[in-house]
Amino acid sequence: MNNTDLVKKSLQKRYLKERIFKTMGFVSIATAILFLLILLTDIIGKALPAFSQTNIELQVELSEEQLGINANSSEDDIRNADYRKVIREALLGLFPDVTKRKEKRELYSLTSMGAEFQLRDTVIENPEFLGTTQTINFLADDDVAGVVKGNIDRNLPESDRRVKNQKLGWIETLEANGQINTTFNWQFFSSGDSREPEMAGIKGAILGSFFTLLVTLALSFPIAVAAAIYLEEFAPKNRFIDFIEININNLAAVPSIVFGLLGLAVFINFFSMPRSAPVVGGIVLSLMTLPTIIIASRSAIKAVPPSLREAALGLGASKMQTVFHHVLPAALPGILTGTIIGMAQALGETAPLLMIGMVAFIVDIPQSVVDPSTVLPIQVFLWADSPERGFLEKTSAAIMVLLFFLIAMNAIAIYLRKKFEKKW
Repeated sequence: MNNTDLVKKSLQKRYLKERIFKTMGFVSIATAILFLLILLTDIIGKALPAFSQTNIELQVELSEEQLGINANSSEDDIRNADYRKVIREALLGLFPDVTKRKEKRELYSLTSMGAEFQLRDTVIENPEFLGTTQTINFLADDDVAGVVKGNIDRNLPESDRRVKNQKLGWIETLEANGQINTTFNWQFFSSGDSREPEMAGIKGAILGSFFTLLVTLALSFPIAVAAAIYLEEFAPKNRFIDFIEININNLAAVPSIVFGLLGLAVFINFFSMPRSAPVVGGIVLSLMTLPTIIIASRSAIKAVPPSLREAALGLGASKMQTVFHHVLPAALPGILTGTIIGMAQALGETAPLLMIGMVAFIVDIPQSVVDPSTVLPIQVFLWADSPERGFLEKTSAAIMVLLFFLIAMNAIAIYLRKKFEKKW
């Protein structure tokens, strides 16, 4: 065999290896995309029912005698009126054959526990309704919503079905009369957490995440950028600075739960800061994101060509003026990109926040950084652990909202990098 044949044979082997490598890479990418599509399809399929709200249309008689109030009553008296009785009377009017106590309790459970508060708010907003009969859409119980949305199979035997035949008959009667309707579930975005699936919303978690990220950004961004500028532009090259740089890189790999333990021990136990508050969560997350932003900012500053510094110094600018007037603006796109990625990482964290008590069940909407609250990932964790079937769709919907914010933040980072990036 001559040299030409040997070269051809070796080339064939090399080309074969390249084709195998390309095929393996393509299969890997296709498999990853396939699993991602399966995951997103599953989440979206389970989440879509959460964006629709099931209502029961009832004619309620708001008689002043039955409620014990009138148009001249104080707001406290109007708030404390017995609206539950009015709703129950409306249901009994639709099904007058229901007489036993157990059957009545089952009938009353067609509407949500929040229906009476819904009626109360309606009367407060419209006091002219007193003494009249009004047609109002009341929030249905999660079992009713499960039947209407198809989450509970009507064709299953009664023993295998959560909703029994009698209650199912009432639901079908209401459907036949056109008294059950579905609307977009605005309450999911406008209310806080609840023990009842049909009443639970994510507004409290969204505001909690907002306040937490606000504190995180306010603390981590200036400190991280200042540290990066000092280490890249002003710090002398010695063992102490090397020790700091090594520890910054090591902190980026520390498990997030360690920062939660630090926050529990230092900020809550030692400094007695409020538990479950965004201010503590923001401080803990800022410690966790500092290494990420510092490393990204140092890389952006290092990428600025030395000729820019030399030109500024040659024209008489001081070292401080060179850094803040020329180097920092040129590195700002990379710094902002690293900051947004760090904030996205903080938005998805749960372990450190679990340690400082943000896992508590909180119904009230937080109004400031010191009010008790939770965040979106913790809300997903709480709902996923709930045995109620109605929370499954709420969990998937909350995951969709969380993914939307994460994708939006990463998209903003990509946009800023493309828009302001300079090629030297």
